[in-house]
Amino acid sequence: MKIGIGIPNSIPGAGGGLLLDWARRAESLGFVSLATIGRVAYPSAEELVVLAAAAGATERIGLFTNVLLGPTREPALLAKQAATLDQLSGGRFLLGVGVGGRPDDFETTGTGLHDRGRRWDRALDLMHRAWRGEPVDGSPKPISPRPVNGERVPLMMGGGSDAAVRRTVEWGVGWTAGGGGVDLARSMFEKVRAAWDRAGKPGRPELRALTYFALGPDADRGGDYLRDYYGELGAQIWPRVPRDLEAVRGTRAAFEEIGTDVLTFSPTIASLDQVDLLAEAVLEPA
Repeated sequence: MKIGIGIPNSIPGAGGGLLLDWARRAESLGFVSLATIGRVAYPSAEELVVLAAAAGATERIGLFTNVLLGPTREPALLAKQAATLDQLSGGRFLLGVGVGGRPDDFETTGTGLHDRGRRWDRALDLMHRAWRGEPVDGSPKPISPRPVNGERVPLMMGGGSDAAVRRTVEWGVGWTAGGGGVDLARSMFEKVRAAWDRAGKPGRPELRALTYFALGPDADRGGDYLRDYYGELGAQIWPRVPRDLEAVRGTRAAFEEIGTDVLTFSPTIASLDQVDLLAEAVLEPA
């Protein structure tokens, strides 16, 4: 299992300089990927802009939206933005997407909550046509740069619905679990693997997961962020968040046991020492 780290783009007060220092430090220590968290109705730094800046500040580390709320975006523009980031990063970008479920994100963007799944299915088709260099609805010419692989920007699906599993098989390279814990991830991994095999897809799906962490003498501050970001759900997540080296290592072992390919530890404190403390806990010495 490989280890990625979240970048604190959604933690209030994390300035641009910190985000770029975080990206450079994560790459120098050997994390395999750098992941954002996405919302609209929250004072977070926008994911694609953050990862574009991180692409310019790094050379090797993967870049991953974990996850961007697809149905809140205009699909032609999202296709163009994603392909541009794919090009800027030399093919290091993985577009993690989900449909979301919090009404304020949709109200803020003037998009529909209740038809988000249907709209997203149409959007995925449009985006892939754009990436293949085909004209899309209303445009006489192609609208997007071609991705580095010549075909598409790699997609990772999030969400726990049957539709999310279907979209993973139809459009994705794999599926990513949110912060719901190892048992929920295990159940969804099994569903995705089974659907992949039934569809006769070659190879196997990549399976990723997210877990939060907080380390050091100020670790308890992480709970303030989660409660602010998620509300009541954050209060439920916080007791499961590992807050010392032993707990972090135990979390790593649990996710490795269920067959996770990449585990992303997402920060709850926007302090650069979190990168070093996490590396000490979960990365093998160079």
